[in-house]
Amino acid sequence: MKLTKHEHACVVFEKDGVSFVIDPGAFSPNAADIISGADAILLTHEHFDHVNEGAINAALAARPELGLFAPAELAGMFGAHQDQFTAVAAGDELTIGGFTISVHGTTHAIIHPDIPTVANVGFLIDGSVYHPGDAYFVPEANVDILLLPTSGPWMKLGETADYARAVRPEQMISIHDLLLSEAGQMVAGQFLGEQGLTGIPLTQVAPGESLTL
Repeated sequence: MKLTKHEHACVVFEKDGVSFVIDPGAFSPNAADIISGADAILLTHEHFDHVNEGAINAALAARPELGLFAPAELAGMFGAHQDQFTAVAAGDELTIGGFTISVHGTTHAIIHPDIPTVANVGFLIDGSVYHPGDAYFVPEANVDILLLPTSGPWMKLGETADYARAVRPEQMISIHDLLLSEAGQMVAGQFLGEQGLTGIPLTQVAPGESLTL
């Protein structure tokens, strides 16, 4: 499969002429273009950095065949397109073209006790690549490649390292990283990568670049 990373937590998966996008958010200035090439949209949770509400609603209106998969709590954002919206929760399994996708987890990581938590799911693609959204949930499955959040108001490097150790992937790819400067990316790579606390290779991919997995 081919993975293309876009800004922040947005990634596109392609295989055998079928593609889907996870978390096209407001931090991707070309979100509309990213969505236009996708056969489906998957959302982990409701926060704006993961959901470009305007671009997604416009795409749903323009393409009645486009499907949207997200926690039930997001249904209200897309009320005009309920026939295209499928609520997903932990334990569900999806099929998109030749992809098989299982759903894991329930809740966003705690930012602060004064900030209510929201629903958050993670997606395991083809039993291999895991996108956790904004959560440290460890799926009860083998994960070959972990898309690892490396910045954000809800995380710190020590907890992120412990999460990577718990998941035990063979490889990691940095996501949720738009808030990091060049120096911040270097520090995250040093702490979280193969020579740091996890002992696991961490790849940092520039927006728009692709990897074959």
